[in-house]
Amino acid sequence: MGDYRRLTEERARYPERIAEAAAVRRRRPLVGARDQLLIIAADHAGRGSLAAGGRAMAMASRVDLLDRLVVALSRPGVDGLLATPDIVEDLLLLGALHDRIVIGSMNRGGLHGSMFEFDDRFTAYDAASIAAMRLDGGKMLCRIGLDDPGTSRTLAGCAKAVTELAGRGLMAMVEPFWSTREDGVVRHDLSADGMIHAIHVSQALGVTSAHTWLKIPVIADMERVLDATTLPTLLLGGDPGHSPYEAWGKALRLPGVRGLVVGRALLYPPDDDVAAAVDTAASLLED
Repeated sequence: MGDYRRLTEERARYPERIAEAAAVRRRRPLVGARDQLLIIAADHAGRGSLAAGGRAMAMASRVDLLDRLVVALSRPGVDGLLATPDIVEDLLLLGALHDRIVIGSMNRGGLHGSMFEFDDRFTAYDAASIAAMRLDGGKMLCRIGLDDPGTSRTLAGCAKAVTELAGRGLMAMVEPFWSTREDGVVRHDLSADGMIHAIHVSQALGVTSAHTWLKIPVIADMERVLDATTLPTLLLGGDPGHSPYEAWGKALRLPGVRGLVVGRALLYPPDDDVAAAVDTAASLLED
């Protein structure tokens, strides 16, 4: 593991260095020469979801997570990061985000397993702070539960965020699910019909969809799912319970798919070889 004493010292004595690091971060275009993107996701911990690969507390150590992220972000073919403010700021201080896209995670309030999980309030970045920190966009979770009143606040919050990001010319990455609560647990409908319903609701949020991208899981009948939208679409990775590469490779060849947004499956692979996992994912992308 790396020595992070300098990081903790800077946070205690020189908090202004976070904004200074953001101001000098070298940026790159959202879409470059390559048609598809590989973005590393690291926003799970922000809603209390620390499990990965069957390990309930896999993400408990921040130092271990940062080590994994620094390795992942250093690999060729990696385009950027999706994370909450605390992780973005750690990586800014470490100088790990130059020439990378950075997407700020916005609504982390629907804590995993809570009675208010559908009420995905915006408790992290907002559009103004994303712009001020010179990030490239914001991501929001949009779980739609027809039998839960918290969904209405989530929809309103997501619509407001889409509008405010678009007004600044920034990407709004929306992750939609058609969901229910069964025996106290929120479960997503991962059928094609369920995802199609979620896509149609989420892509209509905000006063414009000009800067909206979708982030969706790889499921059966992806051709039907992708036929529901003309928006740029990124594929999410999920928990590393099995080898996902074949399914990702097939889905990446479908029209409208602009790449992968993957976290735990690459950061916590079964053999803990982060570099190899990231390199394999990067090899799947179209040039």
